[in-house]
This record gives sequence, C-alpha cells and structure tokens, in this order.
Amino acid sequence: MNRINVVENDYAVFINNPDLFLAISDFTVGGGVNVVENVNIMKSKEGLESAKESLNQEKRQYIAQESESLNYFKKFYKDIGIYTFVENDVFIQDFTEKLQVANSSKGFADAKIDISHVMYIDKVLSKKDLLKVYKRVIKTKEKYLAGLRLPLHINNILNNNDFLAVLCRIPKDENENFEEADFDELNIERAIVDSIDEAFKRLELTFGVLDYLVSEGILIGDLIEAGMELLDDAEITEELNKKMETQLLKSLSDINVITLLMAAIRAEEDFAGGRIREIDLNDDSAYLYSDEVLGLAISNQIAGTNAMFNFKHYNEAKPGIIYGLPPILDDAFAGLIAGCISRILEE
Repeated sequence: MNRINVVENDYAVFINNPDLFLAISDFTVGGGVNVVENVNIMKSKEGLESAKESLNQEKRQYIAQESESLNYFKKFYKDIGIYTFVENDVFIQDFTEKLQVANSSKGFADAKIDISHVMYIDKVLSKKDLLKVYKRVIKTKEKYLAGLRLPLHINNILNNNDFLAVLCRIPKDENENFEEADFDELNIERAIVDSIDEAFKRLELTFGVLDYLVSEGILIGDLIEAGMELLDDAEITEELNKKMETQLLKSLSDINVITLLMAAIRAEEDFAGGRIREIDLNDDSAYLYSDEVLGLAISNQIAGTNAMFNFKHYNEAKPGIIYGLPPILDDAFAGLIAGCISRILEE
C-alpha cells in the first residue's frame, strides 16, 4: 500500500494511486465499475470544481462523492486498508446527573448518522471478485447495524446517505494474473465491524434507557400525567408533579428498573415482530401473565409491597399514555408509575 497517497485540505480528501485502482462504487460521480487514479471525497460541488482545477483532474481518471463532513479515520489489516467517513448530527446531552439522552439540533426528522467506507484490497482482483467483496461489505454493514437493535428513531436516521467504494490493484502488465479472493483470509467482516464500532466510539454515541423510551413515544411528561390521573384523594399541585418527576428519574437510574424495562421493550419488539415461533400475541394474550410479573417486579423494586397493590389499580385502569401501549409495555410502565406514586405518597 506504499503507493497510495492521501491528500487532505479544507474541501476534500483525495485518495490517490499512480498505479491506478479498479473501483466499484455508488459515488455520485463515476459510480459503477471504473479504472481510476483518484478517489475523491468532496465537501461540496464547488469543492469538486476546485479539485479539478488544482489537481488537473480533467486529465485524470477519478470518482468523486459529495459529503457534508470530511471527518474520517483509517485502519489497516494484512491486505485491507479501510477509510471510514462519518457524518453525524446527533449528540449526547446530560438529562440529570445520572441520565443522558441523545439529541439533535436538527430534530430527528432531519438529522443523520452516516458511516461510509472506502475499502482498498491490496490484491489484483477480477471485476467479478471485486463485486463479491462489494456485496459482502454491504451485507456485513446491514447485518451488523441491524443486530445493534438501536432505538427506532436512531435507526431511522442511520446510513440513509452513506457511500461505499471498494478498490483493488490492477495488473501491472498483461503477464500479471488475477488473484483469487480468499474471503476467510481477507476477513472483510472484521474490518467493517471494527470500523463501525470505532466510529460510534469516536462520535461518543451511546444509547440508554431514555432513548429507548423516546423510541416508544414515551416522554417523562406523559408518565407524570398518567400517574396523576388516579390520585383522587390528593390535590394535584406543581410540587406533587415535581416530586413525581424526581422519583421517575431516580427510578430510571436504578439498574434493576432499567433491566426490567429493557426486558419488556425487547420482548415486545420480538413478539410483535413474530420472531419467537411459539408466541402469537393475537392468540395467546389471554394466557400471558409474565408481563404482569414484570410490572409487579418494577413496582416492588421502587417502593415495595404497597406499590404492588397500586400496580393492580394502575394496570387495570391504564391511565393516560399507558392505555395506548402494547400489552407487555403497558404492564411494565404501569409498574413504573405505581412504584413512583407509592414512593412519593410515603414521604
């Protein structure tokens, strides 16, 4: 890989090989299969024109991709060099001393997280084998990102505008033969997974219980409102609402409450998606009572025996947002509310 040069400036990253690449890409300029000298990641169309002039690119073969960000890192393996480009509009902000939440100044309708790749295979491959590598990279990315099971609103903005180029050497002369792509030896999957993990680390993107609540459309204000609905004997004051909010956030910082809520969220997702062969909630919901066990466990964790009695009340009435939740989540969050209400009424 000694002949590969990387040049950076304010408007572009240029990956150059004077010995030429065979490239397969989905780039906006020169996508498809090409023999090229330069692979260019441009910050704008204006940058693309500047690059043509400054590098005299009109006399060279190149492919180019527009990107709002030139943030990238590179890693090298035995026969693979991988350049990972990252565009991100999401940041993690403190919600309380112990809780954080993902946010974006653009709002989650317009925000994006794109993890893109330029991969170089230091072998002379045929177009057919290079295409196999290209497809393998795509499948690996899709499979790994799906397996992360990120919150829905995060998953919805992930890799909607990512790009990919896979490059290899071309024969130096007509006597040099193509090399067979040994996928086990190349270990493409490891390179891609490592790069995605590294991208999340560099972006400092992690996700917690509040993010999964947001993904279910559940806000703290909704839980407070649902908790207040059944307090017939208490005056609903701003102070009481504040106490409920404080207790909810405290409970959502409890590792046991988080574990039980995440168990409910994951189970609901798998059951609703039909991923568990033996379970069909349309037929078996009348026989399902382990969701109530989860709700009872959450309420008990927060406020003990009294909360377990309150859980029955909230689970049957299903006030506010609880009414609209699917069968496992409604019990889990009824337990959360019952526990918090019981705790603040004891004070």
